[in-house]
Amino acid sequence: MAARVLRPLPRLKPFNRLQVILQHLKMSKHTDSTAEVLLEKRGGAGIITLNRPKALNALNLSMIRQIYPQIKTWEQDPETFLIIIRGTGGKAFCAGGDIRAITDAGKAGDRLAQDFFREEYILNNAIGTCKKPYVALIDGITMGGGVGLSVHGHFRVATEKTLFAMPETAIGLFPDVGGGYFLPRLSGKIGCYLALTGFRLKGRDVLKAGIATHFVESEKIPALEKELIELKSPSTENIADLLNSYHAKSKIDQEKEFVLDEHMEKINSLFSGNSMEEIVKKLKQDGSPFAIKQLETISKMSPTSLKMTLRQLREGASMSLQDVLTMEYRLSQACMRGHDFYEGVRAVLIDKDQSPRWKPAALEEVSDEFVDECFKPLGNNDLKL
Repeated sequence: MAARVLRPLPRLKPFNRLQVILQHLKMSKHTDSTAEVLLEKRGGAGIITLNRPKALNALNLSMIRQIYPQIKTWEQDPETFLIIIRGTGGKAFCAGGDIRAITDAGKAGDRLAQDFFREEYILNNAIGTCKKPYVALIDGITMGGGVGLSVHGHFRVATEKTLFAMPETAIGLFPDVGGGYFLPRLSGKIGCYLALTGFRLKGRDVLKAGIATHFVESEKIPALEKELIELKSPSTENIADLLNSYHAKSKIDQEKEFVLDEHMEKINSLFSGNSMEEIVKKLKQDGSPFAIKQLETISKMSPTSLKMTLRQLREGASMSLQDVLTMEYRLSQACMRGHDFYEGVRAVLIDKDQSPRWKPAALEEVSDEFVDECFKPLGNNDLKL
């Protein structure tokens, strides 16, 4: 019997045969627990599971290349009503991009240093423009690239285990993945503060800062997922209603004040400087324990990254997401050409001596001309969205 079923295969055109093989691979990928990303359809939901728990679900190029086409397929599928993205392992949603691989590629002049950022930003844009409701369950560490996989979607569900940060200035990079779009749109100067200092927000504070849309207790996430999958032909409103009902029942830290509340006045005034030098001057003049702590933090960051980031956020505040990602791609390639990214990764992730030697080493040595150069169009190499 089996032989009879298989016999027509050789007579298939080569392209059809390839389709059949790809179909089998796709089907096996759904159940293959060793795959780096699991893509499955359950009920009315397309589910993306980041599956590199040992690497805190860090995002690499092969994962991007699987997620992007799948989102595009589900977007066109009348039987898919929402997309859910989540992480495995209980610790992280996604702790960022695969920085080690990018570092090695950049040093070797390998194409990956272009392809990774290009394709990651195209994916960020697909999430930001997705026609189907997109629900990111950011239960655990959500940093850098993980923020890019969640923050641009319709719904971001934080839990008490969520740990958010954009820590890029510490490794000679900048808060990319559309940071230039969402950070300046947070209230007051919170976005600028988070971008320059890499400050970490935990749990309900991620909601209070405006990064998450809902807060649900971690132990309730499986039940929420089950109900989302079981919704019959849901509209965006139906999904919002379900998320709202879970949110309303979550009591953890409900009474707690927002961690930055007591500092908001200072953040808004001190981080409103027109240049990094001005912000540093304001912090020094203020002299409060809070200001001194920020000075200490900022003094450890790459001066080039700080200047790049401040301008990125100022310009991004009035740009579309697409224009921001185009600008950030230019900045990513400036970082690949420069010194500080490789030095930052060495100090923080490889040798772990936490003592990067930045070049230039001081803010005043980073000229406006140099920063201008980082923002220049790349001609045919520009990101096309």
